[in-house]
Amino acid sequence: MNITIKLTNSPKVKPDTSVLGFGKYFTDHMFIMDYTEGEGWKNARIVPFENISLHPASTVLHYGSEIFEGLKAYRRTDGKVQLFRPIENIRRMNRSAERMCLPQIPEDDALEALTKFVETEKDWTPSAPGTSLYLRPFMYGNDESLGVHSVKNATYVIIASPVGSYYKEGINPVSIMIESEDVRAVRGGTGEAKCGGNYAASNRAGKRAEDKGYSQVLWLDGVERKYIEEVGAMNVMFKIDGVIVTPALLGSILPGITRKSCIEVLKNKGFKVEERKLSIEELEQALKAGNLEEAWGCGTAAVVSPIGELNYKGEKFIINDGKIGDVTQYLYDTLTGIQWGKIEDKYGWTYPID
Repeated sequence: MNITIKLTNSPKVKPDTSVLGFGKYFTDHMFIMDYTEGEGWKNARIVPFENISLHPASTVLHYGSEIFEGLKAYRRTDGKVQLFRPIENIRRMNRSAERMCLPQIPEDDALEALTKFVETEKDWTPSAPGTSLYLRPFMYGNDESLGVHSVKNATYVIIASPVGSYYKEGINPVSIMIESEDVRAVRGGTGEAKCGGNYAASNRAGKRAEDKGYSQVLWLDGVERKYIEEVGAMNVMFKIDGVIVTPALLGSILPGITRKSCIEVLKNKGFKVEERKLSIEELEQALKAGNLEEAWGCGTAAVVSPIGELNYKGEKFIINDGKIGDVTQYLYDTLTGIQWGKIEDKYGWTYPID
């Protein structure tokens, strides 16, 4: 793929790592590529970061024809930069594209675009502990017509943001409210696709939880309202009587790359891992019996986020005395160790940029 590069004449001053937060600052450049039905992808380019111009009738504005991904570039201890399982993000984005009737991108082209973009912006990859360069590829339909149909014109963009911890609490346990009214997604819908509508639909419950002092919500399924699905925008796992239990991927749950990595690490360590339906009744019983030993969310942004408290219909349950558990800590240390190049990558997950 031919990628043209136009560098900015006005590079930004890089922010101090102490104020990064998540997604507040953006690098000097962006990758853009256009799609037209019958012609395919074309005009791949890296250009100075700028606003996007859209026709008022663009498909994305009216019908939500949009998908995105999230992954990170890490500054290793030797100063080089690497990605973590980028091909998994590329494949998931193509699955999302298929669900949303958007064009797919050949894997080799997507990887080349991502690599070239990170090469261009690698100086923005911070080196302070816990920091990284968050990469946000996204695609949207931009047909200039109000008719409802599959997308014939689309744009693919990659932007980047140096980030610190996703939660202000860092790796410390967070408090979660179990949501019993709103649902995130239903089987047969778009729950397993990474599209903006899923996140917009979650904001109301998230706001209610925040107003009550909770970090996020634990979602139940959209049909029976009894089976656990995700926590906030992350997959969720529980250690119950020594067994790791995580909701099965049945069409309404996003197949997380961090989730997949956690399962592989846990199995390699000798843990029994069950991917199955987990009802709120079973979880409540485990809480009351003291058999729920640990709980955590897992996702690209936070990596692993321990859960210290669950609130279900006004009743509070403390998990592991509100402390991070041994398994949760092991997962965090292992994944971040591989990502930042502090420990050996026995799985072949890292992808060096330099």
